[in-house]
Amino acid sequence: MRLPKRLLKRTLGSLPLAAELDFQRRGGQPRRGFSLPKLEEAIGLWAEQAAASPHRHDAGKRVLVFGMLRYWVEHTSLLSLALAGLGHRVTLAYLPYGDWRTPLEDFDRKSHDLYAKRVLAPAAQMVEVLSLFDIEPAPRLPKPLAAAIKQVSMRDVQYTEQIEEIDMRGVLFKLRRERNSTAARAFYAWLGTHKPDVVIVPNALILEFGALFQTARHLGIPVVSYEFGEQRDKIWFSKDSEVMLQDTGALWARTKDEPFSEVQFEQVRGLFAHRRTASLYENFYRKWQVTPSEGAQMARAKLGLDDRPVALLAANVIGDSLTLGRQVFSGTMTEWLRRTLRHYAARPDWQFLLRVHPGEANMTGPSVADIARAELPEMPENIRIIAAADAVNTYDLIGLADLGLVYTTTVGMEMAMSGLPAIVVGRTHYRGKGFTLDPSSWEEYFALLDAPQPRLTEAQTRQAWHYAYRFFFDYPMPFPWHLIHFWDSVQEWTPGRVFSDKGMRAFKATFDALVGEETV
Repeated sequence: MRLPKRLLKRTLGSLPLAAELDFQRRGGQPRRGFSLPKLEEAIGLWAEQAAASPHRHDAGKRVLVFGMLRYWVEHTSLLSLALAGLGHRVTLAYLPYGDWRTPLEDFDRKSHDLYAKRVLAPAAQMVEVLSLFDIEPAPRLPKPLAAAIKQVSMRDVQYTEQIEEIDMRGVLFKLRRERNSTAARAFYAWLGTHKPDVVIVPNALILEFGALFQTARHLGIPVVSYEFGEQRDKIWFSKDSEVMLQDTGALWARTKDEPFSEVQFEQVRGLFAHRRTASLYENFYRKWQVTPSEGAQMARAKLGLDDRPVALLAANVIGDSLTLGRQVFSGTMTEWLRRTLRHYAARPDWQFLLRVHPGEANMTGPSVADIARAELPEMPENIRIIAAADAVNTYDLIGLADLGLVYTTTVGMEMAMSGLPAIVVGRTHYRGKGFTLDPSSWEEYFALLDAPQPRLTEAQTRQAWHYAYRFFFDYPMPFPWHLIHFWDSVQEWTPGRVFSDKGMRAFKATFDALVGEETV
C-alpha cells in the first residue's frame, strides 16, 4: 500500500539524514518549490568582484541582511556582497521558502535549506551565510513583541487575500502566525547575542520581514527597511520605520522652505502630463491610467452627470501594502468606504463617484465595487461606480469634481495639485503637509463632508506641486539594482562597476544610507 505523498514526506522528514540522502541522490538539485538557477550561476562572480573591490578594507559596520522567497534571496545576496565589498562585516540570513501561503513539510524544508546552502556557499568568502533554521530559537517572546508579531500576521492575511476583515481562526492566519513567531524567536536569540550595528530588511511590514523589523526595534537595534517603487534605478528606504509608510517628514521639513524653481516645476509637470495621458515617462516603468484623458466634460457626459456638486472617492486596492495599518480613525479602508457610501446615499443633493483603482484589474481579490454593491444593493441614482477597467480617466474625474476623498492613494496629492480640496482619511505620506484636509475623527470627517469646501489657494496648490517634486524626485535615491528589473540591471551594473569611481559617485550615498548613515 502506497502512503499519500504528504504523509510520506512527513515520515521521511522525521528520519535522520533522509533529506540529506535524497539531496545527494538528486545531485544537489532543488526540489520543486524553491529554485535559484540564475543566482547559482552569478554568485561566484559577484563574490570575486566584491573581494577585488578597492573599498573592501574600508572601515565598516556589522550588518545583518535578511532575505526569503526567490527574488528577495537573489536581491539580498547581491546587496550583502556589495556591502562587504564596501568594507562592512555582513551576515546574510535567509529562509529557503518559495511561498508564504502554504505549509511546508520538514522533508521539503530540509531539502530547500540544503540546496540554498549549496547555492550561497560561494558568498561565504565575503559574508557569513546564516540559515534561520540553524539558530536555536528563544523559547518565547516578550508579550509586547508577541503582540506585534500577531499584527504582522494579520497584515499577511490581508495582503494575501486582499481583504481587510480577516478570520483569525482561519488556516492562513494560523500558518502566518506560526511562521512569523518562529522566525521572531530565532531573530530574538541571534540579535540578542550578536547585536549588529544595523539590520537591513526588505519591506518590513509583512511576512518574516515584518517579524525581523519588529524584533530588532524591540531590542533597540537600528533597522533600515527598503523597497522599490515605479522608477528604474531608484530605491526607497527608511530608518527605524517601515519603508512602506513612506515617511517623508524629515525630507519635507528640510526642503519645504527651499525655492521651488521653474525647472523643477516643469519636471513635475512633465511627469503628470504622462500620467494623465496614460503614457510612460522617463525611468518610470508603468502607466497609471488605462484610458488617455478626454476632458472633464466628456467624462461628465459619459457618466450622465448633471449640475449637482460631485464628490469623487478614489479608492486604493484592498490589502495593498501601501494601505495596511494606515487607519487614523476608521477601523479599515473598507469601513470608511461603507460609511461614506451610506452618507451620500442619504444626500441626493450631491453626486458621488466611486473610482475603483485601475490596479484592481491585475488583482484577484474582491473589488471595492463588490463592497459598494453589497452595502447598497439598490444603488441610488446619485451614485456612480467607475470600475478598474472602465474607459474613464481619473484625471478627467478630478477635473469635474468639487470634493475629493482618499485613503492613501497618491491621487489625493494630485487632487490638491489641481486645486481640488481633498479629504485624506488614511495615514499617507502627504497627509499633514499643508494642502489637504486631514480629519482625525468621524465627527471631523462628516463635518467636512457637510460644509462647503473652497478650492485651494494658489499658494496651497503650488505647495502641493513642490511636495510632489520632492516625493518623486528627491525621496527615491539612486540604486543600481531594482527588484522588478533585477537581472537586467545587474547586466548594466555589475558589482565591479558599482565599486568603480563612476559607481561610487552614483551610489555611494545610497549605500551609506542603507547602513544607517545620515544623508543630506
